[in-house]
Amino acid sequence: MSRRPRRNHSATFKARVALVAIRGEKTLAELASQFDLHPNQITQWKTQLLDRSEEVFGPASSPAEKPVDLKALHAKIGELA
Repeated sequence: MSRRPRRNHSATFKARVALVAIRGEKTLAELASQFDLHPNQITQWKTQLLDRSEEVFGPASSPAEKPVDLKALHAKIGELA
């Protein structure tokens, strides 16, 4: 009995499988045989998608602003005064 080499699935594939699982049209066993995956893997991807879905619809993150260098600003004020 030989082991199958480790497979790395793309994010697109994972999302597609998780969305099909969420629809619930097929059982986990059917999906596992269709996509050649273990049912636990499909459940994990489905859970991850549901847990992180609020990030998609949540408030847009504003671009991070550079921290202000107060010493440089005080020096500039001193030069102007």
